Amino acid sequence: MSITTIDGKRFAEMILHGASNLANNAKLVDALNVFPVPDGDTGTNMNLSLTSGAKEVQNNPSDHIGNVGVALSRGLLMGARGNSGVILSQLFRGFSKSIESKSTIGCVDFANALQAGVDTAYKAVIKPVEGTILTVAKDAAKKAVASVAENEYSIVKLMEITLKEAEASLKRTPDLLPVLKEVGVVDSGGQGLVFVFEGFLASLKGEKLSTSKVTIPSMAELVSAEHHKSVQSHMNTTDIEYGYCTEFMVRFESGKTPFDEENFRNELSQFGDSLLVISDENLAKVHIHAEHPGEVLSYGQRYGNLINMKIENMRQQHSELIGEKQQMPAQVETKGEKKKFGIVSVTMGKGIENLFRSIGADEVIEGGQTMNPSTEDIVQAIQDVYAENIIILPNNSNIIMAAQQAASVVEENVIVIPTKTVPQGMAALLAFNSTSAPNDVEVTMKKALENVKSGQITYAVRDTSIDGLEITEGDFMGISNGKIVITDRDQLSASKKLLTKMIAADDEILTIIHGEGASDDELENLVQFAEEEFEDIEIEIHKGEQPLYSYIFAIE
Repeated sequence: MSITTIDGKRFAEMILHGASNLANNAKLVDALNVFPVPDGDTGTNMNLSLTSGAKEVQNNPSDHIGNVGVALSRGLLMGARGNSGVILSQLFRGFSKSIESKSTIGCVDFANALQAGVDTAYKAVIKPVEGTILTVAKDAAKKAVASVAENEYSIVKLMEITLKEAEASLKRTPDLLPVLKEVGVVDSGGQGLVFVFEGFLASLKGEKLSTSKVTIPSMAELVSAEHHKSVQSHMNTTDIEYGYCTEFMVRFESGKTPFDEENFRNELSQFGDSLLVISDENLAKVHIHAEHPGEVLSYGQRYGNLINMKIENMRQQHSELIGEKQQMPAQVETKGEKKKFGIVSVTMGKGIENLFRSIGADEVIEGGQTMNPSTEDIVQAIQDVYAENIIILPNNSNIIMAAQQAASVVEENVIVIPTKTVPQGMAALLAFNSTSAPNDVEVTMKKALENVKSGQITYAVRDTSIDGLEITEGDFMGISNGKIVITDRDQLSASKKLLTKMIAADDEILTIIHGEGASDDELENLVQFAEEEFEDIEIEIHKGEQPLYSYIFAIE
């Protein structure tokens, strides 16, 4: 097939095919997780991230490939979840930046854009690890660039070459990352990227890899979701800060303010919350909850004619919904001044959430293993805290990059403390001193991570061999500071073995956070063991209610 150029429409189709193929194979990618723990979520994270990009592409149709690239990059940026999702977003951020000014691209442009994506992704990762999605992307881009330098190909042929090299690179990942060879799998993120490239090629060839499609919500569905979050969740009508649901469209006019969606969105955000903006070359559709809708409409008129306007009084609607008989407030209380510090934590389990709130967290995002929050989730939490300096505690190694990406897109001064476990998050939070300068706070909280050891008890989801341990599906595993160190067919026995391995003579405090898989009798037995075995250590017990990990141990 002789396709020599790609325009915006064709590129959009490639993205949707890539997203669909990845979605269909997300569980397979999840299953490639190196550790046999029940939290393999690389495929899930990549799927949710690319689906977010695909939604933005479909909501912003254009024949101009640069415009489609901008939409893809924006959607991926805010929807990125987990390290794999963030890296994927950076790959396409660099790709899209490279083609931003072009209406169509040819083979050379496409190859160079792949390389630009690799360059951007490598810069985004502080310590790049070879044998991962980065390597697969790098090898594929290098092959593409070298190929077009020697020959003139159709886009289809170039994509075939790129995919073939990505597949070959994926097969080589175990040679670069010993843990992959030991477990007998290829890199999960690299496999996810191969599925995306397969979708690209199928789109170019006019083939259908499957009948499933990426589900793209309509503006009405997005608005419904915002109403559910922002209005129905209020306990009282008086809690509604922005009382008017305002929707309208702006048809752009020459001679008026040139439309820039990012600037438009940022400016509108000062008028309220629950803001949604969908735009193309001719118009923008807006949904916002505002207290003064007239000001919003006046701002919109700067760009063109207003059409399809609708304004609804949400206080009245809510009052009628819950049957309240009260008068509407004359004024709405404002947020007031920003406080000096705000703390955002990511946790899993109601008990752990309550624990973090009790020791100082302002906002707690529900998330962790198997449900990493997106960049947008973290951005929203940053804005909800309403502080000059925001401290983020990811409490999971797979959330740190998304937190850093969120920090890069907001105006507030954001400090990401790279906490990889709940115990590290607790130690950092307990070291927080609100009277210190931001730089000093960061240094002190990071220093606190060195003083805590983290342990976890979970179960194996498959047979494997790793770090010299033979693991059978159903075994209970003890994880110490991210490494599986013991296995046992009995959970209590595994827990005792892990504590014995981790606790040293000079340790003073053992904190036990028990989750959904721990019974009262077992916990009592474990505590009795710890008291008898480690006489000088102080023991604290908290009900975490966390899934997947029956026990979390913090040792200081």
